[in-house]
Amino acid sequence: MIRVAIANQKGGVGKTTTAINIATAMAATGWRVLLIDLDPQGNASTGIGITSDQRGASSYDLLVDSLPLRECIVPSKIPGLDVIPATVDLSGAEIELVSMENRTDRLSRALAQDISHDICFIDCPPSLGLLTLNALSAADTLLVPLQCEFFALEGLSQLLRTVEQVQQRFNPDLGIVGVALTMFDRRNRLTDLVSEDVRSCLGPLVFETVIPRNVRLSEAPSHGLPALVYDHACAGSKAYMSLARELIARLPERRKAA
Repeated sequence: MIRVAIANQKGGVGKTTTAINIATAMAATGWRVLLIDLDPQGNASTGIGITSDQRGASSYDLLVDSLPLRECIVPSKIPGLDVIPATVDLSGAEIELVSMENRTDRLSRALAQDISHDICFIDCPPSLGLLTLNALSAADTLLVPLQCEFFALEGLSQLLRTVEQVQQRFNPDLGIVGVALTMFDRRNRLTDLVSEDVRSCLGPLVFETVIPRNVRLSEAPSHGLPALVYDHACAGSKAYMSLARELIARLPERRKAA
């Protein structure tokens, strides 16, 4: 199973929207997908249609209580897409993990039990604490959503330094599969400038596909649906399908779904 962490310590960059829709797009193309919600806010769980009543076991139980992976999985309404949801209990996990043995690789050990999925996406909280560290330690690669605004560039440099530290101390095989530009608004000149700066700095690491600002992307979570299901013809949905195709092309050939 390929493990992809979706992380950016800056909030409001479209991280959860990217996690929901890229997971849905991959499932639509025949991949068996697992989406892990590691954000205590649980927005990825809500946005994919997992209600509070369905969250009997969660990513908190997986990390803190070492509950078997299969007992934490909740099937979604999307064929081929399973979810490990988050609950408010996860907000206390950072403190509880501090005193635990092997506190940075608990997620990695849990995912070693999985033999039924082709790819796993991990939606990280907007911070660089122990939850995100667990995700980066467990991941094969990192997908970084980056909002097209000035402050996002500062956050990216901090995230890249964190990745280097994780590579040195916990996960030497961690790579970056790409940076996805989100909330792109062609009417805003600053958007173009930020995009040009990111591409000049990171070159081919930046995906060609950009995710536009789109009302339907914002509306979809309130209906408990990914945008690709809520309105598959909107500009945002088309962009995420295009991004999924780019992502598939960058994944290791030997580990792709049949």
